[in-house]
Amino acid sequence: MKQKLIVGALTAAGLVTALTAGGLKYFQSVVPQASAAVTVQAVAPASQVLPDFASLVERYGPAVVNVSVEQAVKAGLPQARGLDPNDPFFEFFRRFQAPMPQGDTPVHGQGSGFIVSADGLILTNAHVVKNAAEVIVKLTDKREFKARVIGTDEQTDVAVLRIDAKDLPTVKLGKSDDVRVGEWVVAIGSPFGFENSVSAGIVSAKGRALPDGTYVPFIQTDVAVNPGNSGGPLFNLKGEVIGINSQIYSRTGGYQGLSFAIPSDLVSKVQNQLVQYGKVNRGRIGVAIQEVNQSLAESFGLKKAAGALVSSVEKGSPAEKAGIEPGDVILKVDGREIAGSMDLSAHVADVKPGATARFEVWRKGSPRELTVTVGEVKAPTVASGKANETDPGRLGVAVRALTPDEQKEAGVSGGVLVEQASGAAARAGVQAGDIILALNSTPVKSVEQLRGMVAKSGKRAALLVQRDDAKVYIPIELG
Repeated sequence: MKQKLIVGALTAAGLVTALTAGGLKYFQSVVPQASAAVTVQAVAPASQVLPDFASLVERYGPAVVNVSVEQAVKAGLPQARGLDPNDPFFEFFRRFQAPMPQGDTPVHGQGSGFIVSADGLILTNAHVVKNAAEVIVKLTDKREFKARVIGTDEQTDVAVLRIDAKDLPTVKLGKSDDVRVGEWVVAIGSPFGFENSVSAGIVSAKGRALPDGTYVPFIQTDVAVNPGNSGGPLFNLKGEVIGINSQIYSRTGGYQGLSFAIPSDLVSKVQNQLVQYGKVNRGRIGVAIQEVNQSLAESFGLKKAAGALVSSVEKGSPAEKAGIEPGDVILKVDGREIAGSMDLSAHVADVKPGATARFEVWRKGSPRELTVTVGEVKAPTVASGKANETDPGRLGVAVRALTPDEQKEAGVSGGVLVEQASGAAARAGVQAGDIILALNSTPVKSVEQLRGMVAKSGKRAALLVQRDDAKVYIPIELG
């Protein structure tokens, strides 16, 4: 089975083959008419009438623009094609390849965007204008403007452009938090270069996390989005932009029913910082976190699977200075509940660096409150780990104490080394060479201590394991 790919919806517009759909034939059954036939007209309830997409597009479509970019790419030499000069075939290709243009070769790409201020402020995706030597914005009235990139933020994939124009049609950002799963949404953009194309669908889910290294809580839709739609708006039926179309989930590179938009609430925050500062300042606390599943929740005595489990704390970080420890489950930040690891990442990023935040954590069966002075980060440092599901069984590990040299090399002050894993531990993913640092948030200092803690544990336990430089909690069914 081919691996699923996360594909940014931007490519240079290439050749497109138009497929004509076959005509539909309608068959009418002939039924003998009764002598006292009564004609009944079926009328759909008002709530089931399809929305007026045409009026929405007519009113707000003029604010959607086509974004064309030109990038300069080095070309000509074999190493540009991936060959190392030391490769024995390098000289062969250098002599016998077809002549290639030397120097910079312009490469063109297309995307979409939308106007948010009448004096020429435009939003699009950061990946649309990345490394662009020139950006051209084309309006629906065919006017074209050279755009200036005000700022880009790769972590959220948002970019702000400006063109020198006045009295432009605009759209406004709505509140993505108010979006409901199942409601109608409309996308307008330039898929494959076909400008001002309209597609519609519904919101499939909210708060989707993608394996792309960002903390963006994407809005998932079934709206047809293809290469060239990137940066275009996702409208609700009020004509408000509730997201920027950014990515598709595909095996082929084309639309397959899953598209993702950056929520407008996040876009608005990024826009304001890019316009004001030219960059985005994000808070950080210096922890590695993971999701809390049902097994982990029961291991730590939580009533429900919620919060963000701290698997490691960076030395000298704001979290360490505030007293946050591995094994803590962060439940709230400034009174806002943390549903999962993505929630924590987003909330911390929103805190202004240097400001303080109140953290409610769950530690050893009871809640406590800590005050953290949030630091600043240019790239995300909050990592997410995933624990494997486990099967019933006892712990099943052969362990020994670490030597001083091994502790120094691993950067730990305690823990025990796993020499062999079987049974429940092996099924949960524990491997030989792992270092067990804690059980249910209690640090492990010796083999005897670990044996005693396992004996006193209930049906479930959570092991904090270090493998290479990564630390993660693994839930284990002890039986």
